[in-house]
Amino acid sequence: MKLRGCGTALVTPFRKDGSIDEPALRSLVAWQVESGIDFLVPCGTTGETPTLSRDEWLRVIDVTIEVAGGRVPIVAGATSNSTRDAVEKAETVAAHRGVDAILTASPYYNKPTQEGQYLHFKAIAEAVEKPLILYNVPGRTGANLEPATLARLAQIPNVIAVKEASGNIGQIADVCNAVPESFLVFSGDDAVTLPIIALGGVGIISVAGNEIPHEMAELTRAALANQWDAARRLHRKYLGLMQANFIESNPIPVKAVLAMMGRIEEIYRLPLCPMKKENRARLEKIASEAGLLARTLVA
Repeated sequence: MKLRGCGTALVTPFRKDGSIDEPALRSLVAWQVESGIDFLVPCGTTGETPTLSRDEWLRVIDVTIEVAGGRVPIVAGATSNSTRDAVEKAETVAAHRGVDAILTASPYYNKPTQEGQYLHFKAIAEAVEKPLILYNVPGRTGANLEPATLARLAQIPNVIAVKEASGNIGQIADVCNAVPESFLVFSGDDAVTLPIIALGGVGIISVAGNEIPHEMAELTRAALANQWDAARRLHRKYLGLMQANFIESNPIPVKAVLAMMGRIEEIYRLPLCPMKKENRARLEKIASEAGLLARTLVA
């Protein structure tokens, strides 16, 4: 398995009765693979995973594996703010045939110290043999994973990568300098994919990939191939969309756009709820200007 390029942090489609919309999920995964995405990440934050039951979480991963059919690597999300639970989730998903790596975020709400985060991730890594991608997203967890702590964790053989969504380019530069050359740094924010690749990153785990998988894969590949003019052109074209995906809490806007495109129903699980009217109007305008609404599915 070679993880590199653009991976999509998949949304989880729901039906009006709140259940998982399996046909929509299958269609979304197939479209992602056919559009040239490099890998898929089911059951991350974008998949509303905290609201999924254990059975639903595993079902989303199973469907993704089945539809992808070995054509792209699968990185399954397994996060908890209880280390014991995070270990058990990682062990469960590691036993799944077709899971190539595990994405696990810093514990949320507890606000552990750097040593607490180190021990948390170390416990997960020691419980499984599968490669681990650590996820630093302090805006959602309340705990920043500092470069020095990440450098310590990078010494553990199966801790192979980080998804960096701190939004702090200075910190990400420090990360790239602190970890071994073989350690993979992925952007966790679409809008800063290019500077992170310029610093030595290897790609993006993307929200916008749900809406524009082909374009995000193309943008990432161009940057990795040092074709910066082409990468910047795509970045400029879709920057507004990347930013609009966060005008309300992710994944509210991206699911709204996918619904406008006819790919899913616009259903969320509480505590997430539909967008404010004025934000939806702004989002629809941006999606339309980006050419997405011309891509609605033909019945």
